[in-house]
Amino acid sequence: MLEVLDAAAVRRFAERAVTALGRHRAEIDQLNVYPVPDGDTGTNMHLTMVAARDELAVHSDETASAPTSEAAGLLARGALMGARGNSGVILAQLLRGIADLIADGSPGAVAAGLGEGAKAARAAVARPVEGTILSVADAAAQAARDVALRAGSLADVVGAALGKAVRALAQTTEQLPALAAAGVVDAGGRGLVVILDALRGEVTGEESHLPEVTGAAAINSATAATEEAVGQFGYEVQYLLDAPEPAVERLRGTLDRLGDSLVVVGGPDTWRVHVHVADVGAAIEAGVRAGRPYQIGVTDLTKQVAGRQCLDPEARGVVVVAAGDGLEDLFQAEQTVTVGAKPSPAELLAAIRRAAAGRVVVLPNDPDTQAVATVAAGEAYHEGIKVRVVPTKSPVQAIAALAVRDSGRRFEDDVIAMAEAAGKCRYAQVTRAAREALTVAGPCRPGDVIALVEGEVHLIGTDLGQVCRDLLDRLLGGGGELVTLLIGADAPDELAAALVGHLATAWPFAEVQCLSGGQPHYPLIVGVE
Repeated sequence: MLEVLDAAAVRRFAERAVTALGRHRAEIDQLNVYPVPDGDTGTNMHLTMVAARDELAVHSDETASAPTSEAAGLLARGALMGARGNSGVILAQLLRGIADLIADGSPGAVAAGLGEGAKAARAAVARPVEGTILSVADAAAQAARDVALRAGSLADVVGAALGKAVRALAQTTEQLPALAAAGVVDAGGRGLVVILDALRGEVTGEESHLPEVTGAAAINSATAATEEAVGQFGYEVQYLLDAPEPAVERLRGTLDRLGDSLVVVGGPDTWRVHVHVADVGAAIEAGVRAGRPYQIGVTDLTKQVAGRQCLDPEARGVVVVAAGDGLEDLFQAEQTVTVGAKPSPAELLAAIRRAAAGRVVVLPNDPDTQAVATVAAGEAYHEGIKVRVVPTKSPVQAIAALAVRDSGRRFEDDVIAMAEAAGKCRYAQVTRAAREALTVAGPCRPGDVIALVEGEVHLIGTDLGQVCRDLLDRLLGGGGELVTLLIGADAPDELAAALVGHLATAWPFAEVQCLSGGQPHYPLIVGVE
């Protein structure tokens, strides 16, 4: 049993909290009816805690013998940078407040940290509401403070905080009408109870005995109240912001007038902003006036809520990563849900939910996105959604996979057929070199046109049209019946016609489909089947 919470214990606690939130994530998501019944509170808190844990892990060597406050500070920074959703942003501020006063990790310092965390979280919310995570945090902090004043041990302090948090959570049902109507407790408050239970487990060495809290009734209640819950503010906007504190204070006032569910946390120079608004552009422009917004994320709450309500366990859906307006239009015409390039696990998970299907195929279209898609698939599994990731590395492989999709087949057989079709499609892309490099095709200089076949440089030249023609000749020299050309946003107007003409002359037996992909950076992407 620990007498103080040192840096090593903070690291172990972070790992426990990640595991615990992962275990309870689906349950917490089901409780989520306030402020919007979008079913992502558990997921957002889990991903936020993962970001916090990972930030601490990056600096594990530096904090091996560091003060508790330093380890807690890294945990809080990681949560701030990776916060997801309203609940994640509030969790980040709770951790920030705890880090500010946790000092040496003694019982009194931990109690003071819990108190500061509750105070900081409440201050970050523009319009605090009772019956939420804020009420649970306040109750836990008060109990910890009372025990610490009586010179209780660390186990006594965290045990009292957890016990009072559990009781406060049960009271949230009666404090908030939306919760009472659904017959559930607050989702964010439940997440905080899970985290406090992980802290108690680290201090005492005991396993968790938290019973599950059912949220099945919440879905029907959320369905009936969707329009009222989303209200006039149908978009969730989040971003990190580099700005001085006076500018952030002005930003708070502006965003409070624009929407609701406003939470601004962080400082003194970097802030996490979260708000629900009707006018996305105005919310982002307000951030630009205050400083430098980045990692901007926008979620259509109406679609996210509708996706949660309409889930059909037997229905099938496809989520495709689309980098370009033309590709987005192309894939949406195939009745798929699209998500932008380089998505986060949370963004992919939201797209999976929007598919409103119990069985979903994800086409990542990029080697780096495959790992992200696998994480999102694991998250979706806990929500009862079966997700299969077909490892497409290029949008032309996704086109090939979609061409053989057949809902009449068993789902797993259909996934295999799509994967086989994608695998038989050789892909290549043409771009310009950004810097000098030595490649397997020879040296290249900035501005040179380079052609990559399945990720490896095969051709280098100075004339875009010539390199594209040489690439097609090389690909078709190995055989091929169908050629797909995706023309990029930066391609010259004459490129498409020139390449189609070249294929008609040099390879008359190949079927050609030429599409406007609108993808950035790559004037041409080619697929050969």
